[in-house]
Amino acid sequence: MASMDIDFTRRNKKPRMLTEAEKDRLEEFIESIHYSSRHVQLPKQMLKVIPKDYFDGARGTLKLLWEDEWRGLGITQSLGWEHYEVHEPEPHILLFK
Repeated sequence: MASMDIDFTRRNKKPRMLTEAEKDRLEEFIESIHYSSRHVQLPKQMLKVIPKDYFDGARGTLKLLWEDEWRGLGITQSLGWEHYEVHEPEPHILLFK
């Protein structure tokens, strides 16, 4: 079984907060975020407006996001959840634990 440890090298060094303009661009997608027990599925179009420094250029996926970052994108999870992996074949799916 794969380890559930978080690879902190895949995160920004510190949370990179969104500007008001960036939040405004994301607003239209928030109602379309889909939640299940262990993952969050973002609308594919939303990836086009998420800031580039949230992405891992080598993988072509989002970095592992700090709680302040994913909450800034409009993802609402209860306290204690951590973004620990991205489903690489479907980069709009974020895995939480």
